[in-house]
Amino acid sequence: MSSSAHEAEEKLDNSKVALDENTQKTIESIKNVASSIREASSKARDTMRVLRQSGAIEELTTAIQEAMIAARDTTREISDTAKDLRDRGIIKDTASTIDETTRAARDIAETVKTTAQQVKEAAPETIETVKKVSTAKKKKNK
Repeated sequence: MSSSAHEAEEKLDNSKVALDENTQKTIESIKNVASSIREASSKARDTMRVLRQSGAIEELTTAIQEAMIAARDTTREISDTAKDLRDRGIIKDTASTIDETTRAARDIAETVKTTAQQVKEAAPETIETVKKVSTAKKKKNK
């Protein structure tokens, strides 16, 4: 630092600058924030040191690694099983069976629909026949 810059800095330090109340509050808030940041950083450093020394980080890392290995192995097993089912034709056969079942269900639905229509059309005739038989039986019984 040059001597003239050093002298200017000393003059600033030695002189009292008149600040309004809001500016003073703002400066104090900034100082408080800075202090809080220093404290939080120190606590974070201490916490990490304790975690590292306790072995918790290593234990957590090992647990995550074991979980990832299990997930990888499960994924491979599912993939192998799916390939085996595909290669043996089971998936194709199952899809074919689903198609056949769907066609049969449609045929049944069509048959039921047709039967219901026929019953509906035959109902007036059936009712007349039942009335005639009922009336004839009543006359015979008298």
